[in-house]
Amino acid sequence: MERYATIASTGCHLPGIRVHNDDLRRTFAHLPEFVDKMEASSGIRCRWHAPEDWATSDLALPAAQQALERAGLKPGDVDLIILGTDSPDYITPATSVVLQHKLGAVNAGTFDIGCACASFPTALATAAGWITANPLIKTVLVVGVYLMHKLTEAGDPMGFFYGDGAGAAVLVASDRPGFLGAAAQAGGAYHKHWGIYSGGTYEPATVESVKAGRTMVKMIERYPPEINHEGWPRVVRKLAANCGFAIPDIDFIVFTQVRKGSIELVMENLGLPMEKTHTIMEEWGYTGSACIPMALHDALEKKKIRSGDRLVLVGSGVGYNQAACALIMP
Repeated sequence: MERYATIASTGCHLPGIRVHNDDLRRTFAHLPEFVDKMEASSGIRCRWHAPEDWATSDLALPAAQQALERAGLKPGDVDLIILGTDSPDYITPATSVVLQHKLGAVNAGTFDIGCACASFPTALATAAGWITANPLIKTVLVVGVYLMHKLTEAGDPMGFFYGDGAGAAVLVASDRPGFLGAAAQAGGAYHKHWGIYSGGTYEPATVESVKAGRTMVKMIERYPPEINHEGWPRVVRKLAANCGFAIPDIDFIVFTQVRKGSIELVMENLGLPMEKTHTIMEEWGYTGSACIPMALHDALEKKKIRSGDRLVLVGSGVGYNQAACALIMP
């Protein structure tokens, strides 16, 4: 009998501190019309921040708990936890192992995936591989989580984008097709454009680097918009070819939630109507590694995705990494 991986449930957590664009207009009063321009170009009107004493694992926990509860499972039922983030609790150990402890998933192995906002589709593909290749792996918890506002210097204009949040999905073994396949691409020449450049082996943290702000997230150089505008359609077409379906066969598609205009351009490029996608950045901000599972969960809650739909998830993260995966919704 063939063995497949399928999504059993999703979960989501949006923290409680609301930061509206009107709040940022006061913060960036020294930059006339800055917030208005950013809102017009991104669609973001609001974002939510976690308490300052929270770590990334604290933010991931309620999303993981909700996903398990909705699947009718207990933490002890989880065989593997895969967590994607680029705002980890620590450089090491992995945030997934901290989540495992806080969740009480005593039977689960864990590891992190660190390809920024491409982490969730990458993690889903990895989870599906573990399930299909290992008969003892029956339940995998996949989490995407983002707490980048704590790693942003006060007054950094890029702080306009960063919202905190977490999303999760439970994948289980099934005898019916669920996960269909994945595709990935990268452009490592852009690795110096955006990141946290002190604190690792390239430049261990020093008093000087901390004072200079190099242990905080920085955009050094703007990414060309064609990276997503051309890269997303390319990886979707690569995915469709790998999985043996045509673009019009896609029933629903979810992208990294950073600029609504980019999603509109790519949907037009693919020949898909906007009714086949969903956006959350307007009210939740850019939630990075968490935005795809959060948007997926919200679309499911709003009944935009139905059983039997062919779903595509497309992630794009700094570095840059891009990944897409396809699933049949149960």
